[in-house]
Amino acid sequence: MRFWSDVRSGPRVRGWLKGLLWVLVVAAGPVVAVDYREEPMPPGFRVQMTELEGPVFADALGRTLYTWPQHKHRNGYSGEAAGTPACYDEVRTTTAGLMSPYPAGIELPELETRPSCTDLWPPVLADSTTEDVGKWTIVERRDGTRQWAYDEQPLYTSVRDKLPGDTIGGSLRRFGGDSPAVRVPATPPLAVPPGFAVKRTTLGLMLTTHKNDAVYAHAKDVDCDAACLADWRPLLAPRLARAQGQWGFTAPKPGIRQWTYDGKPLYAYRHDQESWAQQGSDEAGWANVYLLPAPAFPERFRVQATIAGEVLADANGRTIYLYRCGDDSADQLACDHPDDTQVYRMAMCGGGEPGRCREHWPYVEAGPDEVSPNRSWRVATVDPMSGRFVPNDSPEAVRVWTFRDRPVVTYALDRQPGDVFGDGTGEWRGQRNGLKAFWLRDDFMRGVL
Repeated sequence: MRFWSDVRSGPRVRGWLKGLLWVLVVAAGPVVAVDYREEPMPPGFRVQMTELEGPVFADALGRTLYTWPQHKHRNGYSGEAAGTPACYDEVRTTTAGLMSPYPAGIELPELETRPSCTDLWPPVLADSTTEDVGKWTIVERRDGTRQWAYDEQPLYTSVRDKLPGDTIGGSLRRFGGDSPAVRVPATPPLAVPPGFAVKRTTLGLMLTTHKNDAVYAHAKDVDCDAACLADWRPLLAPRLARAQGQWGFTAPKPGIRQWTYDGKPLYAYRHDQESWAQQGSDEAGWANVYLLPAPAFPERFRVQATIAGEVLADANGRTIYLYRCGDDSADQLACDHPDDTQVYRMAMCGGGEPGRCREHWPYVEAGPDEVSPNRSWRVATVDPMSGRFVPNDSPEAVRVWTFRDRPVVTYALDRQPGDVFGDGTGEWRGQRNGLKAFWLRDDFMRGVL
């Protein structure tokens, strides 16, 4: 296992040490492989399997490659247009005014320690002899250096990623409206037959049809008779379709071919009320089909029913929440990680007072014998007053659960199991700067974090 050769000082050294500790004390399980379609690729790059996103493009050291797709806000655009790098070493000092009602020109916090875009997102540079390969092209930065792009989107790595297969820097689960222009991993196309698609949900990479119908399979081999067919529609394969990987066929009747995945016949539920819904999984024995199930959450956590769906909860049934944050600078830097400024989070959860923040949104603490089950769910030590990661032996250290390196919390006004009073607290329903419940299944948002 190699660490990044460009680790130097300050936060990067601390991140390197945390990564080393992770290797020494946690035995990460194998990542499930997901089939993808191979494409021409330049030397020095590879496809890396990840726990949350499936296959992603990575550099030779396994660092995930990210793009920053252009995103429309109420007052303009952020992100990068095709072939046009916009992430540089300039430290932004004021807001961009992309999200009303905040005007442009408001001074950003902690300017003395504020990073530039490239401090967090180093560009993936190409040397003078490299040439385009397929969808992999080279774009020129304003200083004359050459940067790799995939499908015309410039490529970056993230200093938050410490090990091959990490996707801590960004996620493919994107948000709409006035949410930040997030960085997303660059990925190869998944190997699904024509007529199928994949949705990224909290529960994993969920299979759908190209018309957004959720795909289901039964836990046992069932003979879908007339009564069954009134509720379940077999997903039929065209005559020219060919078996590939885990995909095959069954013949419920002569002359009819039905798709199978991992040996199980595939169906759509006729009574689903939304696109890529999950209502069919309420029927005994039936479940949505996932190409990649989400990593297991800690053992003492549980699934809790609420008025709007199912959330992840602690052992007492209290809803678990995640903090989201993206500042309104031109480079749309995230501010949801303990290594980021804590000014926004403290303002949101406690009116700027750390004690109130800790009281209203307490961390989900890990027991002394609890250990990290995988890369996504980890135990870390934080100073609850500053919100920063601290060494294990620090007198102020508290062991807390994190998801994607972000601590999870509960809400003090949730009085009983199933309460979700804290969901959507903050700006733009909690998507720009605020807190969202950890939805496993929300029949209105369909389990999207």
